[in-house]
Amino acid sequence: METPFNFNPELCRNESEVESKLIVSYLLPRLGYSPDTWHQEVTFSSIRLDFLAFATQAIPFVLDANSPLTVVMEAKHPNQNLDRHWRKIRRYLTNLHVKYGLLTNGKDVRIYERVGEEIQLVFQCPGREVDSKIEEIKALIGKDNLKLTQSDSHPLNVRSGNPVQRESSNQRQQKMKIIAVYHNKGGVGKTTTVVNLAATFSKKGKRVLAIDMDSQANTTFGTGLIKFDDEELDDIKDCNILQVLQSEEFYPISEVARTSAFNTPEVDVVPSHIDLMQYESELNQLDYSRLILLDKLKEAATQYDIVLIDTPPALNLYASIALITADYVLIPSDLKPFANQGLKNVKEFIKKVDAFRRQINKEPLEILGVLACNISTNAAFVKSTFKKRREAITTRYGLPVMENVIYTRDVLAKCSEATQNVGELEIANPKSVLELEPDSQAAQEFEALAEEVLQKIGMDA
Repeated sequence: METPFNFNPELCRNESEVESKLIVSYLLPRLGYSPDTWHQEVTFSSIRLDFLAFATQAIPFVLDANSPLTVVMEAKHPNQNLDRHWRKIRRYLTNLHVKYGLLTNGKDVRIYERVGEEIQLVFQCPGREVDSKIEEIKALIGKDNLKLTQSDSHPLNVRSGNPVQRESSNQRQQKMKIIAVYHNKGGVGKTTTVVNLAATFSKKGKRVLAIDMDSQANTTFGTGLIKFDDEELDDIKDCNILQVLQSEEFYPISEVARTSAFNTPEVDVVPSHIDLMQYESELNQLDYSRLILLDKLKEAATQYDIVLIDTPPALNLYASIALITADYVLIPSDLKPFANQGLKNVKEFIKKVDAFRRQINKEPLEILGVLACNISTNAAFVKSTFKKRREAITTRYGLPVMENVIYTRDVLAKCSEATQNVGELEIANPKSVLELEPDSQAAQEFEALAEEVLQKIGMDA
């Protein structure tokens, strides 16, 4: 008969010893998990779990409809503050639809429970008290107790081996909608679309957040957040989308988003910065970089109705993050030959992104359509060439086309070039087209486009 021993947190000098002495030698056996029901260093796409335990599971390691994910256990170095790691546990539980997560550094033991898209701390004790609290821990995450509640678990996708939670149409109707505005060719009107759609949605009573994911920072300029005339006065450098993507624990959306006065009502904007281009390689090395924006927007889900993401004209990490995060994609295009040829790249890029989304149990991107943008108003062009180019989007590239069109208008250039005098300085003071010339044809075009988009995403009520 095995002789039980008391756990002593002072014997854990590093993360490896927290794993071996507390989790493997102490907790798992006492909670009823035999070696065939727990696995170490399990990877799901970019998620790497220290330990994953099952209420019922047999060797070989198979994930199917009869083996629901039950408990994630994460070990940290004894000197690590667990307050800095709860976001990671939250991501693991919500993305994999796991019910419970145990987080410990040996000195502190915490258990979190997933409730919908949030997690709650349901148990905490010092490591030195784990012996006296073991029955409480067993009541929460013990193998036998969890067997009884397996019927409440989310079903697994048998083909992919990952859990899938489907939303009802009513749930989808109510949640915050995220739209990426993307084309891999520059100069097709992405920023003009983002800035003026955000303004139009805001005037229609929606709570809007615009996120600039392009190091050129055109949306940041276009919404009037660049108020400095000298780089030494740059007040955006240390608090922009780069810091959001670099940190799991810090820089939540609520701290980084700035209120922009380019429109009334105001629109919140997460600014970008030219420094973003320097850090793509570094961010590529982080296992959470592709999901951090998605996680942080979940935390801000009650603050906004619509999020618009301006993307770089590239097939790079930042474009990938935007498309992974979004629910929908809108593709502005001037329909010129290179832009049209680029649609092949756009389709292939979305296909690759959808493959990743399947791994994190996210529905495929919904393509709202190709938006004809920056289109000449020349009557002969509109009647002949433009009509043929627009028809080719569907026949040649198999993509839907938005009904509304954004034409090239002088007022749109005036919006971005507006300035104001502050003392002896003339500084940029851009306005939305609905703010600068609300009765213009351009303003009417964006109002019609906004109505079409709202109808497509189910927010036209």
